[in-house]
Amino acid sequence: MSTPYASAAPYYARYRPPYPAELYALLADRFALDGSRTVLDLGSGPGTLGLPLAALTEHVYAVDPEPAMLAEGCRLAEEHGLGNISWLRGDAAGIGRLCLPRIDLCVIGGAFHLMDPARVPADLDAVLAPRGGIAVVTSLAAAWPAVVDEVCARFLGGVDAPYDARDVQDVQGVGDLRDVEDRLAKSPFSRVETSTWERSTRYSVDQVVGLQFSRACSGPALSGDRKDAFEAELRRALLDHDPGGTYVRTVTVAATVATRPRR
Repeated sequence: MSTPYASAAPYYARYRPPYPAELYALLADRFALDGSRTVLDLGSGPGTLGLPLAALTEHVYAVDPEPAMLAEGCRLAEEHGLGNISWLRGDAAGIGRLCLPRIDLCVIGGAFHLMDPARVPADLDAVLAPRGGIAVVTSLAAAWPAVVDEVCARFLGGVDAPYDARDVQDVQGVGDLRDVEDRLAKSPFSRVETSTWERSTRYSVDQVVGLQFSRACSGPALSGDRKDAFEAELRRALLDHDPGGTYVRTVTVAATVATRPRR
């Protein structure tokens, strides 16, 4: 059965911004990613986290329930000459059925907020190496101009997946970040540390529109035969808001790293 992320996948792969290099430097140092380690990217999408990690590890297992996301990730891996990624259809509830080798690091993006926060660390306890751990990467983003919300609500407010449905990679609040820390602190991986990086990025109209189509709650499937009208109205509203056609947005990326307590 197709999900809203099926139609969003090409936009997700093209328009989602990369995570900062400092994140990968932190993970490489914390988990000794020297080309001999194995990483699980759980809820991988098209490999936004997993693709850069492939250059640092022996192998990455990218797991996602949406085939279209996996197809986009496979395409990107081929484009970049990365042959050490396995693209597996699955979800967090089926970790034990994936028959994975011993994993040194599990990375999870915003999809963590759609997972069972107690079950996932417990299941990973059977998969992760003794010195392995979990890194949950969360984006805390400033809002887009109000006109974006207004157009999305006008076109998408009455569809089955409501406009205000959670977008798992975007606009997470500080309360969500604290919830991640609290949940992991109660798991077998109770040593928890969070690092953050803030950056401001300048977006064009094309990029803002593409990012809206990359979201489960505003992807092309939801607007259906009104997609072109939705896009045209969104472009008009953005240019009315700023005729220069550039939009600066500040995003804080937080990496919550959880490992087992020292003995």
